[in-house]
Amino acid sequence: MEVDGSKQIVLQVGGALKKFRKENNLNLDELADLTGVSKLTLGNIERGETNPTLAIIWKISKGISLPLMALFKSEDPVSLYRAGEGLRFSNDQKNWVIEPIFKNASYDIEMYRAYLQPNSSYHPEGHHMNTIEITTVMTGTIKIHVNGDIYTLNQYDTISFRADSPHSYTNLLNSEAVLHISLKYSF
Repeated sequence: MEVDGSKQIVLQVGGALKKFRKENNLNLDELADLTGVSKLTLGNIERGETNPTLAIIWKISKGISLPLMALFKSEDPVSLYRAGEGLRFSNDQKNWVIEPIFKNASYDIEMYRAYLQPNSSYHPEGHHMNTIEITTVMTGTIKIHVNGDIYTLNQYDTISFRADSPHSYTNLLNSEAVLHISLKYSF
């Protein structure tokens, strides 16, 4: 995970995770069973001693049935997310970067700006059950694979699908693609 102001963010995620665990009377072993993330890694995250990858953060979010951004809760009444500034996450290959651009107070909708590097693919794990993903291509052309079907989206095209099903994004062009992604959770 690449994050601007990373130490503060890492501490915030660790604190939110520890608070969730305590409020739900879970020990680290039980949290590890829920998330599929090792007890050692979870302890390191809670103490702010590690910078977790995007895949680890998604596993935790899915395992505890909380939207990803609930781990980054802010008390500010106004949130401003500028492109290329603030909170950014990347996958291990660094070919997929997301920036949160909106989350509502009830945590049932999140919006992201996503960047997919030229000639690359991103294969996320399935999201929370019954989550709807809505993707609009802002620049570029993307092939989206959903449940074995392939959809080609050009600039400003939008697709909606259940995000708990297998899906992936492929950028076949020689330039970066920019996407707007909304996640609608049903908890």
